[in-house]
Amino acid sequence: MKSAFITGITGQDGAYLAKLLLEKGYVVHGGVRRISHPELGRLEALGIANDVQLHNFDLTDTTNIHRVVKTIEMDEFYNLAAQSFVGASWDLPVYTADVDGMAVVRILDTLRTMRPEIKFYQASTSEMFGLVQEVPQSETTRLYPRSPYGVAKVYGHYITMNYRESFGMHASSGILFNHESPLRGKEFVTRKITMALAKIARGGDVPVELGNMDAQRDWGFAGDYVEGMWKMLQQETADDFVLATGVTTTIRDFFTYAAEILGMDIEWKGEAEAETATDRKTGKVVMKVNPKFYRPAEVDLLIGDPSKAREKLGWEPKVDVRQLAEMMAKADYDALA
Repeated sequence: MKSAFITGITGQDGAYLAKLLLEKGYVVHGGVRRISHPELGRLEALGIANDVQLHNFDLTDTTNIHRVVKTIEMDEFYNLAAQSFVGASWDLPVYTADVDGMAVVRILDTLRTMRPEIKFYQASTSEMFGLVQEVPQSETTRLYPRSPYGVAKVYGHYITMNYRESFGMHASSGILFNHESPLRGKEFVTRKITMALAKIARGGDVPVELGNMDAQRDWGFAGDYVEGMWKMLQQETADDFVLATGVTTTIRDFFTYAAEILGMDIEWKGEAEAETATDRKTGKVVMKVNPKFYRPAEVDLLIGDPSKAREKLGWEPKVDVRQLAEMMAKADYDALA
């Protein structure tokens, strides 16, 4: 029976990964920050809160990391924890650098010196591509991050590669493009959209305020992507892989898809800061642009090339962006019943 440790187990990806590993017969351990009442809502939503073993874990505390690696039996270590909200990284640049960048080398060096046989997974991100240097983006595309979050993740990505090549560790990075679900945090744009539209569909009249409607993302379902994480650590040789759908969608189109599922007929008016969305059926304004949600340095276009993962891992995304919008909008609508 295999055993795995997941940092960030209470997050979206951590919860879906824990569920997958439990279904595969793993003993699953998870690291949580020491707070009075850990947020277990996602684990509870998947029905696995009582099936995982939780441990106090702090990405900034090397002694704590040493203790966890020394005392907990594990075959695989998945580092999913991070300050993961891009917008907040400009307000918390040093903290983001510490937990998204320096924490990775704390973990890797602990594994190298104490348990080098443990297989390691690092959660890299498409935000590392930033001002994209080619379309689509692959494992060999030059990185050009456009946020403190992206910069910190670049360090985590390259230090993982460095420890793999320097010390022969089985250390892989998954360069995941945007992956969403009904368990997505409320501060992320997709969930912000589906929650607001669900409230309007239930009779509310407060329009959601968004930023750059022309930004394009490659959106997939988090439940599909955690399978790719697991597949990476089952390979004989560690490597880095892009996980993506290969399809890019504007925030405007994602909004339209989610609204249609909830019975709305969207009419777009205006441009840039004057852009609005109105439901033709009710006459309600359901979206306004607010410049405060613009990023200091925007990432305009992300679209991944998952061919390497398809060929070497046998991984394919199963849920497309329309199905994703439907899944999320329906879940938020039902939750308000």
